Amino acid sequence: MVQTIDAAVFQRMMIHAHAAINAQKQPINDLNVFPVPDGDTGTNMTLTIAAAAAEMRKKQYDTVGQAAGGTASALLRGARGNSGVILSLLFRGFSKAIKDKEVMDGRDLAIALDFGVAAAYKAVMKPAEGTILTVSRLAAARAAGQAREDSSFEGVLEAAIQEGQEALAHTIDQNPVLKKAGVVDAGGRGFLVILQGMLDEVRGLPMPETGEDGSTPADKADFEAVSVEDITFAFDTVFIVRKFKEDIDLEPFRAYLNSIGDSLVIGEDDAAFKVHVHTNTPGSALNEAQKYGVLELAKIENMRTQAEDLAAGRHVQSTDDLDAIEAELEKGSPAQPVHAAPEKKFGYVAVCAGAGLEAVFKDLGVDGLVGGGQTMNPSTQDILKAIDATPAEIVYVLPNNKNIIMAAEQTIPLCEDKKVIVLPTKTVPQGISAMLCADPDAEEGDNTAAMLDGFSSVRTSEITYAARDSDFDGFAIHQGDYLALEEHQLFGTDQDLSAMLDRLAHSEGHQSAEFISIFYGEDVTEEQAQQAEAIFAAACPNAEITLLAGGQPVYYFMISAE
Repeated sequence: MVQTIDAAVFQRMMIHAHAAINAQKQPINDLNVFPVPDGDTGTNMTLTIAAAAAEMRKKQYDTVGQAAGGTASALLRGARGNSGVILSLLFRGFSKAIKDKEVMDGRDLAIALDFGVAAAYKAVMKPAEGTILTVSRLAAARAAGQAREDSSFEGVLEAAIQEGQEALAHTIDQNPVLKKAGVVDAGGRGFLVILQGMLDEVRGLPMPETGEDGSTPADKADFEAVSVEDITFAFDTVFIVRKFKEDIDLEPFRAYLNSIGDSLVIGEDDAAFKVHVHTNTPGSALNEAQKYGVLELAKIENMRTQAEDLAAGRHVQSTDDLDAIEAELEKGSPAQPVHAAPEKKFGYVAVCAGAGLEAVFKDLGVDGLVGGGQTMNPSTQDILKAIDATPAEIVYVLPNNKNIIMAAEQTIPLCEDKKVIVLPTKTVPQGISAMLCADPDAEEGDNTAAMLDGFSSVRTSEITYAARDSDFDGFAIHQGDYLALEEHQLFGTDQDLSAMLDRLAHSEGHQSAEFISIFYGEDVTEEQAQQAEAIFAAACPNAEITLLAGGQPVYYFMISAE
């Protein structure tokens, strides 16, 4: 049994944990029982811990306390969705418990897990049983018991995982929605996958392959086959090294490259070897290579930038463009992230997706827009950048999605020169109504109260599609069905969009409304939008109907009623 770990081992554990959950991301996503397209748990937790893994690759820490602190900081800024935020909170408490530790044994681990659970529970207003909180709490309790008998780091972590697995199995009986769907909690499953990845690293087990489909990697990535989010390691790195001697052993070098990247291929002959690897630290790969020979040729390309260019229809830059890029760089350096000094009392940041919705928020006085929403939960760092760029003393943040509120709230202690107020808007229409009530000349308390009151009376309905087959809340749902939601609750399903709109228009909330705004999405034609307006006008003759092009993805229609 491994008795203690140091900073280097902890750093490798976090890298291994990211690889583990990345390999299990889709099975975790599949545990999400609500059938609408979502910022799924597996994806959010993977993207959150990816920030920590990247930090662990970039820096070398002297103590395990410092490494844990770096992990917690990276997780906080990279947190996406509620599951990602809770994961960051677990590690924030964890890091505080061992901040002064040079190495860490089983007793330290047990205390750290307990501190993590306390931090997570403290931040969640209404903790529910049958969630990641339950799994982490029971795992920490078992760790404490094990530490009294066995102080080895490996033994305590193993015991915590075993108890966590039992707790996870019981979540199906603790949550009625999970019980009906016959699945366990996705967040709890993700947390245990992360702990197992950490334990596997301690035991010297190989990291799981990530992003591989069994095909032989090429020297050039197939950018049409991947999206930016799917690119775990950004830099496509190829180089040739002339060996110091013919019989040099490259296995240690191969193991090192596998620890900092993926898609590794090494070809060699007696005199030289050629490496292809995807990594976030190409400089580290090149430096390590020079222990085995003389570097002769290297090519490094940013696959994320190339994927973005391809998706936008732009020219995909490669090393063939170096001469032109060098000439362009000589004209001036790229802009640095903006950190605006306060120039006014109030500023506003809103999260939304869709050109039409962005225009509405801009017209209402929003200073900063953060792209995101359902299926695209922005990170805490994304929101913080927009706050930093807002030239105001007090910045209101409108998350406009219930799965983004916690990530937004994490910016409050991170922003040093501005006061941040997060209004818990759960939908875009709520955010728009809040902005309609904003008063630049009011006192802070009055302005906050007016905005809160402004969106509290807004009822939001949405029409989207079923992302998966499901038997949910009495509805037999088939993938591709139209789904109508009222206040995030499933209202009904239909295979006919007009019929779904008509049923929604006749609901009690719309029949009693004075004002109804219909925002139509990017996949809705103008003819379909006008038909929706006509349906609501006929069904709700006493309401003032407004039709606007929102351009939002995922939702065909967002409908607010006041």
